[in-house]
Amino acid sequence: MIQPIPPQDASTRRFQITSAVRVGAFFAALFLVLGLHLPYLPIWLDWVGLTASEIAIITATPLFLRLGFAPLLAVYADRHQAHRRVILVLAVLALAMGLVLIGMRGFWPIFLVSLAFTLCIATIMPLIETIAVASVKSDGADYGRMRLWGSLAFIGVGFVGGWMVDWQGAAVIVPMLVLAALATLVAGWKLPRSNSASNSEQTKVSAAAREVHGSDAKRLGQSGLFLLFLLACSAIQGAHGLFYTFGALHWKAQGLSTAWIGALWAIGVMAEVLLFAYSGAVVAKLGPVVLLVFGGLAGVLRWLVMSFDPGLAVLIPLQILHGATYGATHLGAIYFMARSVPEGAAGTAQAFYGACAAGVGTGAATLASGPLYETMQGQGYVVMAGVAGIGLLAAVVLNVCWSGGLLWGAPTVDEPARDGEIGPKLPVGPNL
Repeated sequence: MIQPIPPQDASTRRFQITSAVRVGAFFAALFLVLGLHLPYLPIWLDWVGLTASEIAIITATPLFLRLGFAPLLAVYADRHQAHRRVILVLAVLALAMGLVLIGMRGFWPIFLVSLAFTLCIATIMPLIETIAVASVKSDGADYGRMRLWGSLAFIGVGFVGGWMVDWQGAAVIVPMLVLAALATLVAGWKLPRSNSASNSEQTKVSAAAREVHGSDAKRLGQSGLFLLFLLACSAIQGAHGLFYTFGALHWKAQGLSTAWIGALWAIGVMAEVLLFAYSGAVVAKLGPVVLLVFGGLAGVLRWLVMSFDPGLAVLIPLQILHGATYGATHLGAIYFMARSVPEGAAGTAQAFYGACAAGVGTGAATLASGPLYETMQGQGYVVMAGVAGIGLLAAVVLNVCWSGGLLWGAPTVDEPARDGEIGPKLPVGPNL
């Protein structure tokens, strides 16, 4: 029987509230960057005269390079408990690269500066996810409620960004990115350093983190279940590649205003917000792997219908499906790792997930989207539906094969309760 988290004194509780608020604020600031970068940077790249293939290369290259970059930094951060410090360094570099990008013209200068900027922002994500999941496992915080502030920020900046581009033109996009990067740096400075009110718990977490070394990465790489999990997430999330790169440009070619484009992106993220707001109940009822299955099913449907170039009346419900194709897939992934990966390898697992799902999967699909869009335009979404189908199949197999426990090692007090047991306040589902 797994024991519940012991009672906490008032000072510990105050720290947890402050920590959750600060992590939520950081998600909000980081997603200001993502909310501008994803839908609007391709519009800026098109405005400066780059071709569809060049835009695809600029978008895809950092997704591949993070395969090595993100895990190395994550292992370092795990070993030295330096997640906040690494985040701050990356935020400073991103701000500097954004300032330089304002004056860049031509493929190669934009490629190099944009690559550095995107690598920094992308590598921050698994690090802040590690901090958030640590709060879930040690303090009983609600991951979904912290993460939804990022989604809310994405929605807000989607509307504002679209209105600004319609008003001032595409030249305003990169300066807005710079302001968002500055907000990320400020929020990173406010991230919690440690919980002085719960030293014994922190000591156990730090000791586990210091034991991280190459064998943890090796164990993850040799785990068939973890590789199956990575395949499912990589394919389902990778199927967004064409949409992330050319969705806004294609809608613009269909005659939609930039404001409507921002609104459609916002609708998709609103669906995420609703899911994350009720994440505890959803994961408790369905379980993490069933969420991956739902994400795959929704992906096949969404991209097949998108290939017919539907109008606004159909685009709006299709964008709501983003809550499943990305939201459910990401939520299921976070809780799968929280339940299946031992504490000391948590950051490394997060980095592998980020590198593969947003690296190999999305990178390959994004790189292919250049020639795909040039030859097929919106009909290229049929290929993305096939990619989502691969992820769906992998998720179904994972659902059958995973017992619900740790991939290796003995269960700990942080492992979620199963089979009706009462455990820590980590909302996950039944044994799958």
